[in-house]
Amino acid sequence: MILESKTIRIRYVEESDAEFILKLRLDERYNQFLSSVNPDVKAQRDWIRKYKIDEADNRQFYFIIERHNGVPCGAVRVYDLQDDSFCWGSWILNEDKTRYSAIESAFLVYEFGFDVLGFTQSHFDVRKGNEKVISFHEKMGALKTHESDVDYFFKISKEAVLSAKEKLKDRLL
Repeated sequence: MILESKTIRIRYVEESDAEFILKLRLDERYNQFLSSVNPDVKAQRDWIRKYKIDEADNRQFYFIIERHNGVPCGAVRVYDLQDDSFCWGSWILNEDKTRYSAIESAFLVYEFGFDVLGFTQSHFDVRKGNEKVISFHEKMGALKTHESDVDYFFKISKEAVLSAKEKLKDRLL
């Protein structure tokens, strides 16, 4: 599965991506709001191998975000598939990202969830203190539904995403 936008594309993770993912997730510049990960490349490969079973069973999907020239610049997951909603997260971009990688990758995730999987809304959580990402989602039209001690929980409809995309189409298309 490959979905493309103006400057990036997303594709399913492969075992060969283990070293890149581990480097990305262990980098303190990017991992402040992510769950911890085992720092062993073999453990990451093993996790991807097990994940591929979930992918084949349509239970979760893990993507590498890359520039059109093939340089990887991030990763993102789609998981917790419910009746009419999907969750996404583990979203991380590095210094190789393009100027609009964040918004483009978000729209590609929504395209996957809404158009490929057929959901009508998305739910997700963002760690408290991650103000840039909270602001990003709220500007997209996400609504805060509740909170825990560590996270804010959001939902966003397909219509809200389409509206946000329409407002930004001149920059993204």
